[in-house]
Parts: sequence; C-alpha cells; structure tokens
Amino acid sequence: MKACTVVPGQLASAVVEEVPDPGPDDGDVLAEGLFVGVCGTDVEIADFGYGEPPPGKDRLTLFHESLGRVIEAPEGSGLHAGDLVAGIVRRPDPVPCACCARDEWDFCRNGLYVERGIKGLDGYGSQLWRVPQKFAVRLDASLGDHGVLMEPTSVVAKAWDQIEKIGARACYAPERVLVTGAGPIGLLAGMIGVQKGLEVHIVDQVTDGPKPQLVADLGATYHTDIAQLAVEPDIVVECTGVGQLVFDVMQHTAPGGIVCLTGISSGTRSIAVEVDAINKELVLENAVVFGSVNAGRQHYEQAAAYLRAGSPDWLARLISRRVPMADWSTALRKHPEDVKVVVDLRG
Repeated sequence: MKACTVVPGQLASAVVEEVPDPGPDDGDVLAEGLFVGVCGTDVEIADFGYGEPPPGKDRLTLFHESLGRVIEAPEGSGLHAGDLVAGIVRRPDPVPCACCARDEWDFCRNGLYVERGIKGLDGYGSQLWRVPQKFAVRLDASLGDHGVLMEPTSVVAKAWDQIEKIGARACYAPERVLVTGAGPIGLLAGMIGVQKGLEVHIVDQVTDGPKPQLVADLGATYHTDIAQLAVEPDIVVECTGVGQLVFDVMQHTAPGGIVCLTGISSGTRSIAVEVDAINKELVLENAVVFGSVNAGRQHYEQAAAYLRAGSPDWLARLISRRVPMADWSTALRKHPEDVKVVVDLRG
C-alpha cells in the first residue's frame, strides 16, 4: 500500500512510499483510509522534527486526524464493513499509570503513551490502517467526508466536557462564551457552544476571507479585537496559544468564569505580566483557568454526536482545500483562504 512518510525535521524527505499492508497484530479492525486532516502538529513534525517515528525506524507515516471505511471488524464490535470510522490518536502507556489503567489515556501521568502519527506509532496517512476495536469510533454515514473533522472536534468536545465538570462545583448557569481563534478548533468550539444554546463570540485577527462568514452562519458574533467585546463571558475557550491574549482573557471573565486553554504557545516570546493583579482577580472572582489536550474515547463519541447535529453545508465549508495523496506535502503550506485542509488518500 501507499503511505505519506517523512523523516521528522526534513520536509524535503516527504514522499508517497510503498509500505507493507498492516497485519492482524496492528488491530482487529481494518479500514480503507479515505481522508486525513492537516494541523499544526503535522507541520511541526515535518519542519522542526517534533515527534518521533516508531522504534527502529527513521521515517514516520504522518497524520493523526483520520477518516476511514471499515473493511473488516470482529463480531460484537458494533462495526460492520462499509461503516465510516475514525481512529483514536493516543494509546495508553504500557506500565500503565493510574489514568491509563482506567482508559483515560488523555490524562496520562508518566508520559509513556504513544500517539498515531506523532509519537512512536505510524499515523493514518496510508491507504489501509488497522486499530484495535476500542480505538475505532463509528461515525454516522450521513457525515460523509465531513467525518474527517472527528479528531479536532474530539479535542473541543473534551474541553467542553471538562468545562461542565468544573462548572458543576457550584451554581452553573452560563450564558456567554468567548472563543479566541477562528481556526478549525475555534470554529468547532463555537459550533458546540451554539448547540448548547449559548451566546457565542469568536475573536480572530483576520478581517476577510471565509472565517467571518462562517462565524456569522453559526449564529455567533465575530470580533477582530477583544476590546470590541462589550460583555463579560462566563466561559472562554482559548485556541490560539498567544501569550498576551491568554492573560487578557483571564482578566475579563464574569465572576466564577472558566477559562479553558487549548492552544499551545510557541515559547519564543517574553511578555510582562502583572501576576499580582491576575492572582487577585482569580481569587476574588472564584475563577478557574485550566489546560486541556488530546481526547479519550468518550470525547470521540461526543464529537460524533456534535458533528451529526451540525449543519452539513457549514461543515462542508470548513474544509477549504482537498489535496491529492500524490501532492500531500503541499498541504503543509498554508494558503490565505485556508480553514481546514485535508488529504485525499483514495488516489
């Protein structure tokens, strides 16, 4: 079969390579690879050497955002030939830690987990892939190609799940949510907020292109400057990792506000921060700031439900560019109109 492989940190090494078909030891669910989504992690792997290939290999089959069609699955798995399916990214560590032992691998405590297409395991960028049935999640057939949005939706499904668990510490009746960043993660976070009946505000620095209209068509309000926001949000889902913005939103929530950080900062900038003022604000307002990354199986299942409830037309517009497998490395270079780029593995 063909696969999208690269030596981490060497973009020029990116090729479509003939590799062996996956064997039964890789999992009892066999799927045809249909699409993979491209995200910043893939770019960091190819450009900067983030991540690592499987042991004993120097090349990594890339991509962790998957959509496949089941070819074979064991009886009793709930999967059948022809079903759309997404593969879960992370695998629990072999020790396992207390969280991995409970299948909460997204909260792994010792860092010994592996991740498809990122750390120690080949990814889903191949014409065939296998996973154990517990790492395969069925999608509604009506989603079609939009099912490739499953993994990024699972990330924000987890964020919302954690927000609601934290909110349950006391009286919890949120009305407004602010999402910072109108990339795929931010837009999907906003979609979930709308589905929950909240007043959604999304801020992004882009003034033209498809993002403002995508936000408007969600029934949300688009801002290009956080200073334009005339209300105090009860919830903030921060999706940019921009340091100054992170600290700005921490100081502008409603009493009892919850700020969820999903964006990862570059670590290359230094900013002056009034730590005393932030500490005072958090304490006196009973505010919570927390980070969230990756997703457990339950979050993939929640994501499948959120996508099923979404507008098919809106989800279709979220996928702004489709790249054939033969040209997959070009998908790593962003175009001005890009929102979500996917690679078609069926060529």
